Amino acid sequence: MSPTDRHHDHGEAATAAGDGGAAGPLITPDLVDLHLAATTKDEAARSLAERMVTAGRVTDLDGFLADVAAREAQMPTGLDGGIGIPHCRSAHVTAPTLAFGRSADGIDFGAADGPADLIFLIAAPSGADDAHLGILSALARDLMRQEFTDALRAEADPARAAALVRGADPAAAAPATAPATEARAAAGGAAGADPAPAPAGGGDTTAGGSTGAPTGGSTADPTGGGGDGAERPLRLIAVTSCPTGIAHTYMAAESLQQAAEAAGHEITVETQGSAGFSPLDPAVVAAADAVILAHDVEVREKHRFVGKPVVDVGVKAAINRPAELVEEARRKAERGEVTAEAPAGAGAPMDAGSESGDHIGVRLRTWLMSGVSYMVPFVAAGGLLIALAFAIGGYEITDAPSVIDQFTWTSTESWAALMFQVGGAAFDFLIPVLAGYIAYGMADRPGLVPGFVGGAIAVTIEAGFLGGLIGGLVAGAVVMAIQRVRVPDVLRGIMPVVVIPLLSTAVVGILMYVVIGQPIAAAQEGMTDWLSGLSGANAILLGVLLGLMMCFDLGGPVNKVAYAFAIGGIAASSPSQASLEIMATVMAAGMVPPLGMALATVVRKRLFTASERENGKAAWVLGASFITEGAIPFAAADPLRVIPASMAGGAVTGALTMSFGSTLRAPHGGMFVVPLIGSPFLYLVAIVAGTLVTAGLTVVLKGLRSASGAAPAAAAAAEPAKTPATAGV
Repeated sequence: MSPTDRHHDHGEAATAAGDGGAAGPLITPDLVDLHLAATTKDEAARSLAERMVTAGRVTDLDGFLADVAAREAQMPTGLDGGIGIPHCRSAHVTAPTLAFGRSADGIDFGAADGPADLIFLIAAPSGADDAHLGILSALARDLMRQEFTDALRAEADPARAAALVRGADPAAAAPATAPATEARAAAGGAAGADPAPAPAGGGDTTAGGSTGAPTGGSTADPTGGGGDGAERPLRLIAVTSCPTGIAHTYMAAESLQQAAEAAGHEITVETQGSAGFSPLDPAVVAAADAVILAHDVEVREKHRFVGKPVVDVGVKAAINRPAELVEEARRKAERGEVTAEAPAGAGAPMDAGSESGDHIGVRLRTWLMSGVSYMVPFVAAGGLLIALAFAIGGYEITDAPSVIDQFTWTSTESWAALMFQVGGAAFDFLIPVLAGYIAYGMADRPGLVPGFVGGAIAVTIEAGFLGGLIGGLVAGAVVMAIQRVRVPDVLRGIMPVVVIPLLSTAVVGILMYVVIGQPIAAAQEGMTDWLSGLSGANAILLGVLLGLMMCFDLGGPVNKVAYAFAIGGIAASSPSQASLEIMATVMAAGMVPPLGMALATVVRKRLFTASERENGKAAWVLGASFITEGAIPFAAADPLRVIPASMAGGAVTGALTMSFGSTLRAPHGGMFVVPLIGSPFLYLVAIVAGTLVTAGLTVVLKGLRSASGAAPAAAAAAEPAKTPATAGV
């Protein structure tokens, strides 16, 4: 498609957005003010929004302006180059709309280089579809082009300015704007084109087809000798994402695209915007030399980039200084700086390489892990505060009066009561957060309201952890079902903020209160009674099972299920003795794998690489802190020996802890909460026993492998240069 055709296509798409309705094209002459008299950003937003109201695009001026102000409060919308781009998604917008104002004196939108003279107010309905958001993203990319902004500053006619913003056919523009438009067309016009001269041979954007002289940095010869002086082209990938996903997301993508290509590198950008996102091809991720993450909200599926050099910045950094980010990525790639470990929720070693969403079991695990990962910070904060309260005021602090009615600044009992009650408040969120974020993992933000409500109802009817888990799954399923229903265009704007929350919350409430809630509560009560009655051999078998689960995937889904099971028991207002014993067992077993690996690296150093021996030093601290993930580097390198050894040690520790009757009221802390543990000496004996079993079995299994592979080992020893390349295999 030629540049002229691309402009024409952009204009047709914008017009089509309003065909058949009252809204019309994305921007019309009456939405253009070339003599904007406002002096502040609030006045500018109101002036342009009033034009939207007059055009029938906004139904409630004050409500819409409140949404604009809320978005502005998250992050200033001023951009370098004299651009202000206030924008929001709002229930008060009837159709995707853009208003443009030009200020003679400039208006402060928070940009580092001063006031903005070009102001674009972008309004998107809450339920804007992908095509509409695509138009807005294309405009955002165009704003990164100097010829486009020059043409807007020179234009004197509102109709021609509106046509230019829409990306209409350049032939429709008057001579006053022809030079700028022609320059824009020559540069490629629409989003994603390169403003620099295109490489010979067409539109190939690979490193081999880059243009211009290479800029400083690495050479083809990494040692610096014998090179030809040309910078080695890199294969970069990037992810951009802003809070609303309308403008900055796509502007950052365009800015990085231009900077990378100007430096002679190939780049592929994934935009995680309001229209959703298409994940990068796994092959592209695998082949990438470095990653740039430019985001103000959490990057989805971030675990894909583990093991890559990563530059992690805010989205505006990619807009304002993209060349610096590209250069930083190049330097990190040259130095081999990579992410050392998987982020929270990335899964266990045996999950690496699995395709998300391919199987219902995989998706179910992901949903549950989403809920548990968001719940854990509440557990840590609330649980440790409660543990401190017990340490200061004793277990009778549970009967202390409310600190609202009675608090003495100089009394340790008052401070203990305060910590206990604050920790209890944090614990009150456990089940609603679990349910809410399970639903979030299934249906994104629309799942939050019914998920939290379902979890709160589970607490009310005493359905406990099991009720929260099922409530979250039900909420997510209900929202997903509603989202599949095709609705008229006129209703799309109110679906996310009115219809989906109303219907999903009502359905989840009815199901939890009337249909499934009571059976779940009865099952929870039965399970609690059964646990309370465990003793002798049955309790020891439960300890073995919990120990195996905690060490099976070293912080992965099975580990989290066992941990969440224990948390559910002590989160009750009056936890039973069995629940306290289960919590002690789970924490003890979870400490064993990293401690066992650390001990093994000391006992038999030659069985481990230099990198593993360094990891062993850190594993002492991680294990003592109850961070089971400290054993993951060892399991990733040798899962067939490390994981069975860890499970054996965990089973021994679990059995001993349950047989000793050790109890624990704190859900985290490791060795640092030993004074709060019932029978602390025997508890430490159980941990030491499991650590010895894990370390001993690891040494034996690795020794057998070493003996059977003596010849290969000797060959490897004779070639030490190959050791780093094989250390992570």
